[in-house]
Amino acid sequence: MSPRITVAIIAFIFSFDALATESFAQPAGDPQKPGVVIDASQFDSIQAALDAVPVSGGKVVLPAKTIELQTPLIIKTERTRLTGAGAATHLVNKNEQGQPAIHIRAEGYEKNKKMRLWQVQLDNFQISGNPKSGSGIFAQGIQEIFIQGVSVHHHGEHGIFLDFCYEDPRVSDCLMTYNKQAGLNLVGNHDIVVNGNHFEENYDAVRCLDGFNLTMNGNNLDDHLGNGIVIENTYGSVVSGNMIEECNGWAIILDRDCYGITLSSNVIAHDMKGGIDLRDAWGCTICANTFTLVHHAAVRVSSNSGRINISANTFCNSDMGGAIKRKINHKNPLQLDAGAGIVLGKTEDILISGNMFSGMDTSAVTCNSEDCKRIHIVGNLVTDFGRKSKNQSVPFDVPKKDSVQLHNNMIGPGKMERAEFKK
Repeated sequence: MSPRITVAIIAFIFSFDALATESFAQPAGDPQKPGVVIDASQFDSIQAALDAVPVSGGKVVLPAKTIELQTPLIIKTERTRLTGAGAATHLVNKNEQGQPAIHIRAEGYEKNKKMRLWQVQLDNFQISGNPKSGSGIFAQGIQEIFIQGVSVHHHGEHGIFLDFCYEDPRVSDCLMTYNKQAGLNLVGNHDIVVNGNHFEENYDAVRCLDGFNLTMNGNNLDDHLGNGIVIENTYGSVVSGNMIEECNGWAIILDRDCYGITLSSNVIAHDMKGGIDLRDAWGCTICANTFTLVHHAAVRVSSNSGRINISANTFCNSDMGGAIKRKINHKNPLQLDAGAGIVLGKTEDILISGNMFSGMDTSAVTCNSEDCKRIHIVGNLVTDFGRKSKNQSVPFDVPKKDSVQLHNNMIGPGKMERAEFKK
């Protein structure tokens, strides 16, 4: 290639790049052009900055300061991104009439619930509320909503409430704490991603109701006044790789027509009422979880649930080769050493295989009904069971009938007599 042609090509590339820059890079704060970046500090209010976003969308940049809100911020424009400077951008919801800090919905949504907005994003700021405020973020009918890096705390209702945000809602890397109801409340959503969040001391951490295809991975849930994760009327979902600790209720509840859900590779610890409660769940898998220091029941299968596979889980107390790490007597029940197994109601078609049960307070598997059937318990290892039973326990307290099968289980000693239990 000749030098003259090479120079011409380079000149063309630079001229095209300059043309692209001139066409798409718009002046900050100009609401009449597409792709705008609006500096909210240049407006009389944050609401005025949001109202300045054109129909083509834009980014509203919040200042690094504390901003008090008496009424909700309303986002009503598609392709709007509201972003801040991290924790230095602090929205304080002062409303005491149950209003949210941020309300996202199409204009006219109150009269027509079929209206939708697309692609609203919130990131990098914090929102605090008060006992009489509503939710921190309340989104209605928003498709492909994306909330990332937001801290939402101390609200009178939910931290984040996504109401029929049907298409692909995503909540990641957020912190939801000290909210009076759920940290994250999901109603009527589909293809949901909840990833890498922290939840602490809300009432419930997460509620997912009337939806499907929940993917919840890598979250940390701690110290909840109610339950960890409540899933109702939802199918085809996976909850895996989460740390769920010290809930006063259950770690995970499946209720009201749940089916086709996998609960896998979670660590469930110190939960007061129990680990996983299958109240109305069918065709579900519980595998590779670790249940430690769980009280009453690590897995409970009710009479409204069945066709459940419970495999390759570890059920244990705080035994460390003969020494008990946690206290045998403590004024706080959550701090007591405990080990719970599986409790079955009047259920059917249950496979319990390849599990490790050690340090059980009572039996590894208990069936509370003589009418359960097609219960197959195979290839499990049970040791140190019946630790808190008044009488001699059995490893599997299940009916003796043809439809309850026990095969190839290895049984170690029960009701270990250690010095710790005599104190």
